[in-house]
Amino acid sequence: MTEEEIKEEEEEISTDMWTMDDLIALTDEVQAGSLEYRGKLVEYQFCELVEKEEPKFKPIPDTASEEAKMTMYTEIGAKRILAMLEKANEKNPKGPCITKDHWGLLPTTLRYQISNDIMGVEQESRENFPL
Repeated sequence: MTEEEIKEEEEEISTDMWTMDDLIALTDEVQAGSLEYRGKLVEYQFCELVEKEEPKFKPIPDTASEEAKMTMYTEIGAKRILAMLEKANEKNPKGPCITKDHWGLLPTTLRYQISNDIMGVEQESRENFPL
């Protein structure tokens, strides 16, 4: 390997690694997203949350049924996404805001798509199950 190739490889490695400052900055940065829904574009914005901003819930009892646990996890996820959307709306009220009122009225399939996009679920699926 030439010196130039080594330097390029080192630069590539360093750009693929997060610094703590960059990760912390994500909690203050309004991020934008968009997805296609029924042939049209839907835009939204969100912010990462820190621990104190996460919605609070009582622990799920071990004795709860699987159905009750899934219902609770779904509710926790929905409230977490809503908190991320509302945080971005506060920081950037002129952006593509989805309010609490909007969120409750959106089609469920769209809510799941937005949630999955924010949480990176679709991206992880593509990485784990490439076509």
